[in-house]
Amino acid sequence: MALATEIDSSLLSDGFTIVPRLDMPSTYKDHQYHGSSGQWNDDLARSSTLYVGNLSFYTTEEQIYEVFSKAGEIKRIIMGLSRATKTPCGFCFVEYYTHADALNCMKYVNGTKLDDRIVRTDLDPGFKEGRQFGRGRSGGQVRDEYRQEYDEGRGGWGHMRSKQEDGGEMAQDGGF
Repeated sequence: MALATEIDSSLLSDGFTIVPRLDMPSTYKDHQYHGSSGQWNDDLARSSTLYVGNLSFYTTEEQIYEVFSKAGEIKRIIMGLSRATKTPCGFCFVEYYTHADALNCMKYVNGTKLDDRIVRTDLDPGFKEGRQFGRGRSGGQVRDEYRQEYDEGRGGWGHMRSKQEDGGEMAQDGGF
């Protein structure tokens, strides 16, 4: 037992840990961000805004508030919307009053389930008007353009697969 204690303390003193920190932002950088990598990192170091992804299209603002307010006081929630239909498209931004609350949310909410979906959170440099809309060609999120599997929580088939399915049905119907 003493040996295990010595090993654990030496590992900790060297800064090594087998448990990754849960309050660290990902390496993702928004390609539409106007600024240097240094500015991006500085913005994230002060940010109290989270990008929340992998939401069901049916998750409500009230549900998000209920879960995310456990990590701190929420300033506002901005639901991600399809540019074309103005309906939810599976993401949102959650603004807290403090950076610490945003980090707490990453620690405690990231990877949990909401509406039977595993929620992903990441620090965001701050919401700007227009970012509430999906960037995909169909108006939703880019990832849903190319999704090949059927996902009821995200509106069924991905946009391109949905077109294929519709085209196949029309060809079958037209042949009889």
